[in-house]
Amino acid sequence: MVNPVYRRIYYIRFPKEISDKPIIYQLIKQYDVEVNILRADILPQREGILILELAGAKPNITDGLNYLKEHGLSIERLATKIRRDDERCFQCGACTGVCPVDALYIRREDMAVLFDADKCTGCSQCVLICPVRAMEMSLGKEWLEPEADRTNAPLFS
Repeated sequence: MVNPVYRRIYYIRFPKEISDKPIIYQLIKQYDVEVNILRADILPQREGILILELAGAKPNITDGLNYLKEHGLSIERLATKIRRDDERCFQCGACTGVCPVDALYIRREDMAVLFDADKCTGCSQCVLICPVRAMEMSLGKEWLEPEADRTNAPLFS
């Protein structure tokens, strides 16, 4: 059985002592994790920050995060929140074709476009494709959640 892709966004701080080390390269190589760099501010001998989207098998992500922590990086999960404005949505279904986790799907009986916020990983593909901007995203410090609080959470509800 193939593991489903686990995809989350993390806010990572590098201590200045290791800001010039290839830590993310090792994360990718050793743990088979896909990395999408959403923001980076890292300079040698200065504290750095990264906002990364990590994707892969959940055990690989967990082991990779532990690897980063062992090297002195602090990690917080950015809990991106996506919501649909039902007043704007006219049920075109464009979003269902780009949702990688089927959080947006069509109920065949009545062809209604449904949104399961619990399944949503916050990738924002639906926000980009929605022709009427019915999908909205919030991403910021007010959504920060410590990763330790999420370790036993189900992958998909």
